[in-house]
Amino acid sequence: MILALGLVWSIVAVLSGLIFRRTGVTGLMSAGTYALQTFKSLVFRLPCALLAASFLIQIVPVNTVSSLIGPNSGAVGIIIAAAAGGFLPGGPMVSFPIAIVFLQGGTGLPQLVALISGWSVFALHRLLAYEAPIMGWRFVALRSISCLALPVVAGLSAEALVILLGNS
Repeated sequence: MILALGLVWSIVAVLSGLIFRRTGVTGLMSAGTYALQTFKSLVFRLPCALLAASFLIQIVPVNTVSSLIGPNSGAVGIIIAAAAGGFLPGGPMVSFPIAIVFLQGGTGLPQLVALISGWSVFALHRLLAYEAPIMGWRFVALRSISCLALPVVAGLSAEALVILLGNS
């Protein structure tokens, strides 16, 4: 966690230097204003999403989740999680707290990778609201079929890495 935070701040420092070199203080002020606007939108959403996820963990049948997509469910659990990922509602403010609920409910890490990958590739709400109306159903079919294996491959790769690296 500390390493990731240090990496993010290092990237911020490098990008700040590049922006300052290119556009000076004006560029830094513009970036800061944008960051502040983004922060304002997240400062209310994120606590609500985390609270909703905390409530959801009290409702979700943990035993069912564990048996379907638990760490011992193997490839079948990965396939179920990948398919379920496409049905996760909304953007990251909703989907990641739901993923936290599944993780706390006993989902295996490879299955969680498949779930999030399924959401990333096949989010049904995004497909119906944006992709099909803008790109057309032919494109949706072509993209969906060509990407069908991606969440499962991601989950299986994660499982291989968990086995290779151990459960730490």
